[in-house]
Parts: sequence; structure tokens; C-alpha cells
Amino acid sequence: MRLARFAVPLCLALLAGCSILPKAESPRVYLLPAAPAARPATTTSVTWTLRIATPTAPRALDSARIAVVPEANTISVYAGARWADSVPHLVRDRLADAFRDTGRVRAIGTDDGNLGADYELDGSLAAFQTEYIDGKPTVVIRFDAIVAGTRKHQMVGARRFEVREPVDGKAVPQVVEAFGRAMDTLARQITAWTLEQAVPPGGTSG
Repeated sequence: MRLARFAVPLCLALLAGCSILPKAESPRVYLLPAAPAARPATTTSVTWTLRIATPTAPRALDSARIAVVPEANTISVYAGARWADSVPHLVRDRLADAFRDTGRVRAIGTDDGNLGADYELDGSLAAFQTEYIDGKPTVVIRFDAIVAGTRKHQMVGARRFEVREPVDGKAVPQVVEAFGRAMDTLARQITAWTLEQAVPPGGTSG
């Protein structure tokens, strides 16, 4: 009895000093890559200001996880990896940077602040994921954009954008690089389209 009395505390002490449970690994956090801003072809400024709203997204995309669709009607995430921010915020901030890089918009803000603007770019994110097509991963970004005048709360333009970018491999860093290229393309398309849509009545965009 005396031996059993000392055996239990000894076992507990050994377990406390050397746990058999594996330590949880911290996920690797990725920034959304961006190509260096190209010199704009024109520096003619528009007369209006712009606010970029955070797009809405389905629950599966409204997080910092990196989504993947390995097969039809199935969505998952890459284990041990995440974005530095939620996907809607990543998209919003990249679009804001793209407009700043054009050098054409007089002032640009986001919905993080309460500052007013002449126009607002809003939208919904329908896809921001890797999809396997014929066994090969492809990044797919699908964005439904809306441009509205803030003074009269009137929509002036709406369009669906879709970008597909092949992944050079299957490793997570290669997937992240493909997301960066796809987002660069999407941002160029949306900035060009918005600059065409947001024209004051009776005026010109530049």
C-alpha cells in the first residue's frame, strides 16, 4: 500500500515534465502578393473622390483561411496556413492600393472611416479559392462590383468580374503566388472599369 501511495505522484510528475501530447503548431501567415505598381499611362486626374467598401462574402470565404475546392461541391482550407487578414479586407485594401497607384483619383478612402466621398465601390465576393480542374489547381476570383453615387444613393454601374490563374505547382506558397497574380489582374480590370463608370452627369472622367 505504501509503494502504491508514492507511485501515483511519481507518475504524475513524470507526465508533467515530459508530455506525450504533441504541441499545436502555429499556422503560417501569408500576405497577399502584389506586383510592383506600373507607371500609369496617363496622369489625368478625375474630379471626384472614391470610397472602397468591404465586399460581402459567403461564410466559407469570410475568414482568413485559404480556401480550396478539391472536387465539385466541396470546399475546404489549406491546413497550417492563413491570410494576414480576412479575405474581404484583403480584397478591399488591394483595390484601394490599385486606385492609388493610378494616380488619377483625387482622394481615396475605405469604409473603415466615416469620411464622405462622391462615389462608392461596393460588391460581393462570390469566389476566392483554388479549384482543381482536370487535376490541376487554378485560383478563381469572382467579384460582383457595384459603383454608386453617394449623394443620390444611385447605382451607376454593375458588372461581374472573373479571373482564373493557373498555379505553378500544388504547394501553398505556389498557391499564394497565384492568388497574388490573379488579384493584380482583377484590380487592374476593376480600376479601369470604375474610372469609366464614375463620370459626373454632363462631365467627363478626366
